[in-house]
Amino acid sequence: MSEPDPELLAVARLLEGWGCPPERSLEMGRHLLRRADQLARAKGRSKQEALNHLLRLFAQARAGRPPGPDRV
Repeated sequence: MSEPDPELLAVARLLEGWGCPPERSLEMGRHLLRRADQLARAKGRSKQEALNHLLRLFAQARAGRPPGPDRV
């Protein structure tokens, strides 16, 4: 099996740091990156902007704050 791309590994490590089980972090990272691609196309943003937005939502949820009006 080939090594995952560096972007996926970075997202997976971040998710693990936020408490995601290591055995699920790559799968969840793939889903997150796929959703970022979808948002980027749908909203006319860059993939990085969409990913940053999703990661902010994850961080807010982890901190126990409800999402704001710009929910996905």
